[in-house]
Amino acid sequence: MVNHVLHGTPDVPLILRRSGRARRISLRISQLDGRVTLTMPNGIPEAEALAFAKQKESWIRAHLGQRQEDVPVALGSQIPVQGVMRRVEQGQGRRVVIEDSAILVPGPVDRIGARLKGHFKQMARERLVGASDVYAERLGRSYERISIRDTRSRWGSCSSNGTLMYSWRLIMAPDVVLDYVAAHEVAHLAEMNHSPAFWAGVQNIFGDYKPARSWLKKEGNALHRFRFGD
Repeated sequence: MVNHVLHGTPDVPLILRRSGRARRISLRISQLDGRVTLTMPNGIPEAEALAFAKQKESWIRAHLGQRQEDVPVALGSQIPVQGVMRRVEQGQGRRVVIEDSAILVPGPVDRIGARLKGHFKQMARERLVGASDVYAERLGRSYERISIRDTRSRWGSCSSNGTLMYSWRLIMAPDVVLDYVAAHEVAHLAEMNHSPAFWAGVQNIFGDYKPARSWLKKEGNALHRFRFGD
């Protein structure tokens, strides 16, 4: 991949990507981080792809303008925890403390984001292990292990060997949404597809999953706006 810039106010970074499967030049704007990727078939000159991006400049800037701004996590930030917005405040002692309307984070101010990120990862692991255990028991299947990551393209996955992977950012979503994702991935232990049988399995071990699934589609991307110093 090659980086270029679409000059203007402001400049827009472009990521040029060649693909043997591409049949035409295409543009993609990530709603998670605003990255603009210009994909082109092999054999197409870079100049032609850049000219295409220039022609689409108004479209690119319009879409970037609709994207919500990132939120650096620092003292005074408002950030959701289990679906409830809380204000980040300076804490005392050694532990992060979650209160009804505040998150108390001890330590140096410039480490607030990193400290909170680590705490969220631990919270997410505990919640997701517990939820996965519950749904695996209901399904009558067992999983191999659980991995916690910061994925952009999916909230969870289930591998063929029974490894479950989840995004730690689910701890910021309402509890029912985190539980739904756990049930969804556990259901793949029986059905490695999204067939009617799979969704029936989700319904059987979780219940009505549609509201939680709808929340993720509408609100999930916003959880990636929060930047923890990474």
